[in-house]
Amino acid sequence: MTATEDLSIISLVMHASLLVKLVMALLVGVSFMSWYWIFRKSFAIRAARLSSDKFELEFWSGGDLNALFQSAANDRHNAGGMERIFEAGYREFTKLRARPNMDTATVVDGARRAMRATYQRELDELESHTAFLASTGSVSPYIGLFGTVWGIMNAFRGLSNVGQATLAQVAPGIAEALVATAIGLFAAIPAVVAYNRFAHDIDRISIRWESFMEEFSNILQRQTR
Repeated sequence: MTATEDLSIISLVMHASLLVKLVMALLVGVSFMSWYWIFRKSFAIRAARLSSDKFELEFWSGGDLNALFQSAANDRHNAGGMERIFEAGYREFTKLRARPNMDTATVVDGARRAMRATYQRELDELESHTAFLASTGSVSPYIGLFGTVWGIMNAFRGLSNVGQATLAQVAPGIAEALVATAIGLFAAIPAVVAYNRFAHDIDRISIRWESFMEEFSNILQRQTR
């Protein structure tokens, strides 16, 4: 085996100690999981944004609210977050308004509470598994560093029986230990970037939903007069 082959990435991984191999395997698994959720969250956030755009266009086009409610109720499973918020608020509004002796404030507050509960469920669903990306970004470098430290310890321990240590003897052990840090960074960097981006996008979507709830509450209040 040549010196170049000894220092290839695959060769370094294959010749690493058992604990370092376990650390690398853990980091590779975490990296695959983080990429899986990066793609899943990307599609989910994009779908939430597009569905909100579509529903707002229909809502502010001046159409009948009853027809819009029936459309949302009939296709509830395929509806977006904003559409489900509207459907929950309008359902509660019509239910409370049908009761006798219900004042305007009680009816609108009931609709607002129904929208708030649905809003929270939709937001929780949108934020699900983003904490995994945050944990991956913060923990992976330290797991990789642990593997590196352990590998370097083994490399120097192996030199204790050697009369005169040379760079050629030390380099492979240190190089295979540093691979663990590299894999840790490879897992952490995309997770951190994706988490920050998703947090920003989800925050903007939540602001849109909250603004819609306030505007819709004002419309319902005018309808009860």
